[in-house]
Amino acid sequence: MKRRILLGLALACLNTAAFADLNVGVTLSATGPAASLGIPEKNTFAFLPTTIAGQKVNYIILDDASDTTTAVKNARKLITEHKVDVIVGSTTTPNSLAMVDVVAEAETPMISMASSARIVEPIDAKRHWVFKNAQSDTHMATALVEHMNNAGIKKLAFIGFADAYGEGWWNEIGKLAEVRKIELVASERFNRTDTSVTGQVLKIIAAKPDAVMIAGAGTPAALPQKVLREKGYKGAIYQTHGVANSDFLRVGGKDVEGTLLPAGPVLVAMQLPDSNPVKKVAVDYVARYETAHGKGSATTFGAHSWDAGILLTTTVPQALKKGQPGSKEFRAALRDALEAVHDVAGAHGIYNMSAQDHVGLDQRSRVMVRIENGAWKLEK
Repeated sequence: MKRRILLGLALACLNTAAFADLNVGVTLSATGPAASLGIPEKNTFAFLPTTIAGQKVNYIILDDASDTTTAVKNARKLITEHKVDVIVGSTTTPNSLAMVDVVAEAETPMISMASSARIVEPIDAKRHWVFKNAQSDTHMATALVEHMNNAGIKKLAFIGFADAYGEGWWNEIGKLAEVRKIELVASERFNRTDTSVTGQVLKIIAAKPDAVMIAGAGTPAALPQKVLREKGYKGAIYQTHGVANSDFLRVGGKDVEGTLLPAGPVLVAMQLPDSNPVKKVAVDYVARYETAHGKGSATTFGAHSWDAGILLTTTVPQALKKGQPGSKEFRAALRDALEAVHDVAGAHGIYNMSAQDHVGLDQRSRVMVRIENGAWKLEK
């Protein structure tokens, strides 16, 4: 009888393990300066699958309020209290960088939705666990500087966030501008929460640049551009893919007309040629989001959440062959499966990851876009 009871308990434990839920921890910036990025990211999780390969999926979503310390606390809470199998987030570069130590220590894979290549490079013992699905600043900077070169820009001024995002862009633009023989005549910084950048803008105008590069994200990136136009600057203005949302258009108004920026193809999904390999996925995402939230509401940032869902749908079945959710074996297998992603189409591009590349995007993941009549226009 005792043996029979023990056998029954063992079988019950096996059955419980077989039906363990997959817990996906999410930390993003739904409030604070990066809210215009984080809100569409948060909204998109409502469209992600609730089961993958027969496993129920729980999305535990926390708001880090665009704050680095809170992002770290969220990551620890998701790992220790919610026992998550993977973390998606955060929205911004500083937050994502701060989370790297936490996920590495817990040996939990992470998919960042932020820009800087520093989040995943160089791939070392810590970044072994970290992936991202947002186009890197290194990748987008080449498109920007190439456009500047073709437009005959000889003198460029730079103003960026006074944090890891701005510094990452400064480093990339500086290297490429030197190669392309573009002179950097001014370099200024501002904080995401600043309400005035008049001093910085006056220095930029005094340097007489042919173009100004603004390395900001979300609605705070509109501030330098508005002041530049108010002070009479007539030259070209470039922004980063961090402004690719409708709130930037709303806040910037007429002052952001003519702005040039690189962006994920999902931003102009309907303008893409039918031959573009991501058009189908991008159009599908935009249709789903705008059906729920209104025409023009879809952004590239929400599409990062969508692509995270695609990556998990692709990799979880592989990880289940080696372990069950909730186990160290499953987390390790999921990490390995992410690193082996090959020819997976997302709304932002085709993902081909490897031990040397934890982003996996190529030139198909970017287009140049111009703001025209308050809307995004694909640069042909």
